[in-house]
Amino acid sequence: MTIRDPAAEDEAGWRRLWAGYLAFYDETLPDAVTAATWARILDPASSVFARLAERDGALVGMTVNVLHDGTWSTAPICYLEDLFVAPEARGGGIGRALIADLVDRGKARGWSRLYCHTRAGNAQARRLYERFVAADDFCRYRLVL
Repeated sequence: MTIRDPAAEDEAGWRRLWAGYLAFYDETLPDAVTAATWARILDPASSVFARLAERDGALVGMTVNVLHDGTWSTAPICYLEDLFVAPEARGGGIGRALIADLVDRGKARGWSRLYCHTRAGNAQARRLYERFVAADDFCRYRLVL
């Protein structure tokens, strides 16, 4: 397995993973949002970036992340916004490798921290994340505007 940056020719494979991710969370997005997300991923000036897991020539996992400034550090902060591993590839350490890739990248690039969240009932994701760090005691409040 290889973890790498996306290229323009990965769009169909990324969209397949993205569709699986949205289906897992029972969400739908307009195609314009998906297209804009893909365009941001490919734009080197964007704060949004992705990492792809490839095995035997097929994309089997992805993260979509946002690198941003914060008020409690002068170093960048990485928000791991989306992580998905194709159902047929689960259980092989791909999710763990995708997170480890971000940790390594963050250490090499001087990020101050990496954070993510998931639904409280997503036991599989929580087990994965807790291999890296325990959940903190913050609650998320989300206003949709």
